[in-house]
Amino acid sequence: MPSSRKRISFNLLDMPTVSHNNYGLWAHPSNQKHMRYKTVNFWMDFAKECERARFDTLFLADAIGVAAGYGGSNDIAIREGMHVPSLDPFTPIAAMAASTSGIGFAATCSTTYEQPFHLARRLGSLDLLTNGRVGVNIVTSYLPNANENFGVDQTKYTHDERYDVADEFLQVCYKLWEASWEEDAIKRDRLNQIFADPSKVHRIDHKGRYFNVAGPQLVEPTRQRTPVIYQAGSSGRGKQFAARHAEVVFVGGRSLEAVKENVKAIREEAVRQGRRPDDIKILVGTTIVAARTRKLALAKKEDYQEMTSADGYVAHMYGAGFDLSKFGRDELVADIIKKGGQGAEHLGRYPYAPGTTVGDVIAASADIAGHSTVPLFACGTGEEIVDEIEMWVETLGVDGFLLRQLITPHTVGDFADYVMPELQKRGIYREEYEGSTLRENLFGKGQPRVPDNHPAAAYRR
Repeated sequence: MPSSRKRISFNLLDMPTVSHNNYGLWAHPSNQKHMRYKTVNFWMDFAKECERARFDTLFLADAIGVAAGYGGSNDIAIREGMHVPSLDPFTPIAAMAASTSGIGFAATCSTTYEQPFHLARRLGSLDLLTNGRVGVNIVTSYLPNANENFGVDQTKYTHDERYDVADEFLQVCYKLWEASWEEDAIKRDRLNQIFADPSKVHRIDHKGRYFNVAGPQLVEPTRQRTPVIYQAGSSGRGKQFAARHAEVVFVGGRSLEAVKENVKAIREEAVRQGRRPDDIKILVGTTIVAARTRKLALAKKEDYQEMTSADGYVAHMYGAGFDLSKFGRDELVADIIKKGGQGAEHLGRYPYAPGTTVGDVIAASADIAGHSTVPLFACGTGEEIVDEIEMWVETLGVDGFLLRQLITPHTVGDFADYVMPELQKRGIYREEYEGSTLRENLFGKGQPRVPDNHPAAAYRR
């Protein structure tokens, strides 16, 4: 059995909505989320279960528009509960932090529609209230309906220009988090009635191409100052952005070799950006179905598969506007790409085998064992699953996994009951949280701040 002998990171991917990457399973008899996601107690209970599993983070994705590609309307998304209705992903974090003490929380923010001052304040507030357990996933967004919701002309910026905006967006945030308040600005001097020393609190007076922000930051410094930065850019410009800013990067790929190449590309780009390859934790998406015996695990997988909705998965995959339903099921994907037209470029992003038909794409999208954005699947006992996990880490050079949730809360409970004990037995998973901040739990106790070679560190006073 191969052994990486390094601590493996596990993180849960979720979204404050009815269905996210588990379409159709909201109606499963044992799933609680469709009724409870709108209650504070649900999120508090769920965070405690994720902490029992000793995850690094409970990561909340977001979509600020409705996917209306497949079928030509938003009907499928609404029928399937696919990202709609949904909550703002930052909203549950304060409640979840109140019921936990070790696990970290991250949420998605789009630099296309957000303002840096607003985000810096919101994240600073959450990081203060959680004692430094917050991170943020920076995205540039893609849904046409999101542009409509915010009155943004989708032709305003090219794909690469959106990352230019994101670069400056984070520069503003770094200034607010790192430069606005000096280390000893807070006095809390009751005798002289000085809460903070005005000479040690500074405007940032940022004047750039996309943003003009005066400052100062309205939230006092947190233990992390800059929250942990997450990213999942897959294009060349996206990987460059991730390698420059991110501390945790999500990678995917349609094959193990593709994942391995993406991991290699991120680490090489990190070096070009003046960072070390291991300054970035790289996570790959995974689906785990665990049980006491292999027979029970396989039965559980089949049970889940029977309720899975292909429509939901295809609507998600092509939410940017490509309507796969207008093609016949027997049409070849290669022919559609060759003809060109709306959506052909989107379809061409995926390396389909020769002879693949539209019907094949739809059927494969709903296969929980072979989901395109979650390349690694393991089903069985804890021992069998951990054998595969160690193989993945050694083969791909990843640091850990972003666990896809099928049934709430049983996916997490099964991990904690069957997989975690085997990981701990082999010495590759934490028994307890190492530090009190998210960054310490990711990179080691005593490291609550970004390292000196991170771009945020350039703004320290």
